[in-house]
Amino acid sequence: MRKLALSDEILLSIEKPARYIGGEVNSVMKNKDEVAIRFAMCFPDVYEIGMSHLGIQILYDIFNRREDVWCERVYSPWVDLDKIMREKQIPLFALESQDPIREFDFLGITLQYEMCYTNVLQVLDLAGIPLLAKDRTEDCPLVIGGGPCAYNPEPLAAFFDLFYIGEGETVYDELFDLYKKCKKEGVTRREFLFRAAQVPGIYVPSLYEVTYQEDGTIASFIPIRPDIPAVIEKQVQMDMTDAPYPDAPIVPFIKVTQDRVVLEIQRGCIRGCRFCQAGMIYRPLRERSLDCLKAHADKMLASTGHEEISLSSLSSSDYSELPGIVNYLIDEYQDEKVNISLPSLRIDAFSLDVMSKVQDVRKSSLTFAPEAGSQRLRDVINKGLTEEVILQGADEAFHGGWNKVKLYFMLGLPTETEEDRKEIAHLAEKIAEKYYEIPKDQRGGKCQITVSTSFFVPKPFTPLQWAPMFEPGDYLGFAKTVNHEIKAMLNQKSIRYNWHHADVTLLEGAFARGDRRIDDVILEAYRLGALYDAWTEYWNYDRWLQAFETAGVDMDFYTMRERSLDEILPWDFIRIGVSKEFLKKEWQKAHEESVTPNCREKCSGCGAAAYRGGVCTARRS
Repeated sequence: MRKLALSDEILLSIEKPARYIGGEVNSVMKNKDEVAIRFAMCFPDVYEIGMSHLGIQILYDIFNRREDVWCERVYSPWVDLDKIMREKQIPLFALESQDPIREFDFLGITLQYEMCYTNVLQVLDLAGIPLLAKDRTEDCPLVIGGGPCAYNPEPLAAFFDLFYIGEGETVYDELFDLYKKCKKEGVTRREFLFRAAQVPGIYVPSLYEVTYQEDGTIASFIPIRPDIPAVIEKQVQMDMTDAPYPDAPIVPFIKVTQDRVVLEIQRGCIRGCRFCQAGMIYRPLRERSLDCLKAHADKMLASTGHEEISLSSLSSSDYSELPGIVNYLIDEYQDEKVNISLPSLRIDAFSLDVMSKVQDVRKSSLTFAPEAGSQRLRDVINKGLTEEVILQGADEAFHGGWNKVKLYFMLGLPTETEEDRKEIAHLAEKIAEKYYEIPKDQRGGKCQITVSTSFFVPKPFTPLQWAPMFEPGDYLGFAKTVNHEIKAMLNQKSIRYNWHHADVTLLEGAFARGDRRIDDVILEAYRLGALYDAWTEYWNYDRWLQAFETAGVDMDFYTMRERSLDEILPWDFIRIGVSKEFLKKEWQKAHEESVTPNCREKCSGCGAAAYRGGVCTARRS
């Protein structure tokens, strides 16, 4: 029988002990003596966040289909348990077996957002694994990173043995087979890493050397041996219909962020928004077939007992069989009261018709993401959304019974002016006016419009990756402009405004476009007590400023500086299909306020057609 790693006394003294006991429905138990590889899959945030991550569910299912691999899960202990584990010297453990992570062959860490980087060090520290990869011995697990932030792995290069660049369905089997072969041959850790570096998509930071110019920019980035690839190719799962998918996802004991069945209907996006990293790194768009989705939905709802299913995609409205899957779920499960969640939808007649069938209109709110207030700035970022379309969607929604609307914008975009910022308030006012044009006896109560602004962060592999950022005071000034303009609107009482912290934005920007010198800053901040930086209650900007100063690293170099187009960027050694030349053209078109058509309207030659599939092939047929 399994023995819990934490005593009853400890479990009764901490918040939400169910985070740490495992044993959930559909979790996988194996005999550790009968497997060749033990893999600890980590999401470096609290259980409720990590359990909501689809990527981990997919890899957990894929790995555990192999008889010779046992994949288990581990999440960042919350601050209460973190303190106890340090005091009582309890090693970090996996949920399924409750065994220490130090006993595993691999520790895989998903890097979903930059503000989890100190939690990565927490996981390593509590597991008893040296924080720096160069200090690890033969008996340490191999630490491998993946996920969207791994597309610029350099700010974490010192802490990882290897990174997986791309989508996890493709070459993990090859990596596992190589590991078993090396284990049988008794080769050293270093030799395994040399061989692993020759597996497509695997990046081993210790096998590459970086030199810098006098001005701090990168002079060269080269492998230390001729048999190590100079360019790492992104791994792409082209056949989404036959790709493995978890038909029996794990059901948590406690409420988590995404407490529902998640059905990924497609991967990638056709839109080409110039600020969006996901839209570039996941190209080309690839759809799952309708029959495939029906089968997965039936199996997942049956195996979990969930009463809600979410259709996951970067832009669900672009899925060609959306009416088919939505109507199937409505017809098949309406008697069972299964709710259908439809994120990432453009608000049009079909979407509103569907949502009126699957939502309580009186309680729910509709979400629009114009991203910029003025049409000029929406053209700069290639949003592909006109004011006419936004107002028409709002008008149809209000006539359909909705009275709550959420609007999402960014501030600090390239070429943005004060007038652009004021236009956010004016667009919210125009939407409110649409509501009050409806006769009073036909309205569903008071109109509620919530405007939220975040601050733009330039991300790698986007056309805006060369853009400078602003000082914290500038960002707050931008938000004050919007707030002041909203208060001057006739319908100001119907409009509520929220904005994000500016200092978090700057740190995120430094991490997003950082190089290996940022490693020292993260290590120093962790030593100073930085942890759960994505959580407002634990965020401490002064601590990070001190870490930059102690490490001798200038944050402004990474945030305030506009990059030249011929500069070597820290992530240039990774090839994602979308070419740097295409990104340069889009950067130029942004300054020309020129719109690029979406991939179904016209191929723009981004480079993703090299993968020979998805929307790139469909357009030609």
